[in-house]
Amino acid sequence: MTQSQKSNTRTGVAFFCVMRRAVILRKKRMFVENSYNTMGMEIITSKISKQERINMAQHFFGDMVKGVVDVERQTLALDAELHADLETLLLENASQQEHLWGINLYPDIESDDFLEFDSLINIRPAQNNRSRSVENVAIQNHQSINQSIN
Repeated sequence: MTQSQKSNTRTGVAFFCVMRRAVILRKKRMFVENSYNTMGMEIITSKISKQERINMAQHFFGDMVKGVVDVERQTLALDAELHADLETLLLENASQQEHLWGINLYPDIESDDFLEFDSLINIRPAQNNRSRSVENVAIQNHQSINQSIN
């Protein structure tokens, strides 16, 4: 094989690898863009009734509704299989990640235990939150959470 043929072969292989990688990246990007289920996901800006929460619970878990609250913009995204999907929805609607906190609502529970601060998106060592819970009591008692669901 001549030097020219080797060079053309290397160029062809390199081109193939680049094109293959581009196709793979396009496929991954399509998967990421379509990986969260938007069915039922809602951004709530006003109070939501207990009956609405009960209806939402039937979509995925039966007794629980996942939610993400934006404490800065006082909005709440509800009704998805993953908190990360709701977080993405809010981020796409101009929220900032440091203001988003994951919660779970149990509409059938009558006491204050119907609200649970437990989500993987809450783990934020840079914000001194090293657990799945929301450790900051001020955030737990924030009016945007209480006015939307109580």
